Amino acid sequence: MKKIKVAVCGANGKMGKEVVAAVLSEPDLELVAKIDIFNGEYNSIEQAKNKCDIDVIIDFTQPEAIFENVKICLQNGIKPVVGTTGLTDAQIAEIKELSRQKGVACLIAPNFSTGAILMMMFAEHAAKYFDNAEIIELHHNQKKDAPSGTAIKTALMMSKAKESFKAGNCPEKETITGSRGGTSYSDIQIHSVRMPGFMASQEVIFGSMGQTFKIRHDSVDRKCYMPGVIMAVRYVAEHDDFVYGLENIL
Repeated sequence: MKKIKVAVCGANGKMGKEVVAAVLSEPDLELVAKIDIFNGEYNSIEQAKNKCDIDVIIDFTQPEAIFENVKICLQNGIKPVVGTTGLTDAQIAEIKELSRQKGVACLIAPNFSTGAILMMMFAEHAAKYFDNAEIIELHHNQKKDAPSGTAIKTALMMSKAKESFKAGNCPEKETITGSRGGTSYSDIQIHSVRMPGFMASQEVIFGSMGQTFKIRHDSVDRKCYMPGVIMAVRYVAEHDDFVYGLENIL
């Protein structure tokens, strides 16, 4: 059996360590490089690719690094699986085009938890039946980007249902700037909470006359992301397309 040769970028981070352990536990995967700027086996993707034969790179690094990391991978025929959030719509579009030009698969997923993906899919379905909706996402206080990639992707999926989720709202005036959160696709307000005690949670709240409907997902252990990560690695190893969102390969 030919194994998929995998490198992990951000290998010494909390998510990176879980990914390394997950890759090592799979008989069809071979861990060939641990990349991290902090005491990594390799300090950069360039250094690793010059020493190792790499099929797939799994990236859980930082928002400021991910865009360049993905471009380096695609330009060198390495298939990236991206869990780092913080990419803009314009950056995602550029990566998609580069993936197409090079014929190299790329999978970007704001969330790899199957439960979180189902939450997003259920929210997309519910959006057809409610005219008002907001999102609250809660993370640990070491998460740098806000709102979360999961919240942004959820809002994008919901926005397919209608142009605005503020039906009937009166004109608003914030007495404290930002108290209503950030306005995303289709006027969906996203509220970001950052504090110790959380890992990753999200609640989508829908409302209509006389009722509210809430869909919530909580991640309490990073191991919940690993089945999705491994699924993504196997997918890109066998395909050459660009994918945004794990729901597209479930």
